[in-house]
Amino acid sequence: MENTSDSDILFSVETPLNFSVRTTVEYWNFITTIKHPIMKGKDVDVQKTLASPDEIRRSKIDENVFLFYREDGEKRWVCAVARQLEEDGFLITAYRTSAIKEGVVVWQT
Repeated sequence: MENTSDSDILFSVETPLNFSVRTTVEYWNFITTIKHPIMKGKDVDVQKTLASPDEIRRSKIDENVFLFYREDGEKRWVCAVARQLEEDGFLITAYRTSAIKEGVVVWQT
């Protein structure tokens, strides 16, 4: 796990699965410049998705990775992908999608 000071944290959000998800300013910049530039300026949408998702699925590949989905327009969702480390977790990536991935539903509104 990386060493981060509180001042480096962009956000830390409590999820319905009783663990918090955090990301740093530096990592969010990586997501929004390299991985998914369309998410630039959408950090509040990602925080809402983590805190109040429509659905959460467990990754088919890694049981400690969860995909949080929140509706974002007609047949569009914001997906926030996070890894759980006990009661803490971190954001892996975030993107908009038109399809919810396969995986076991672990939580729904």
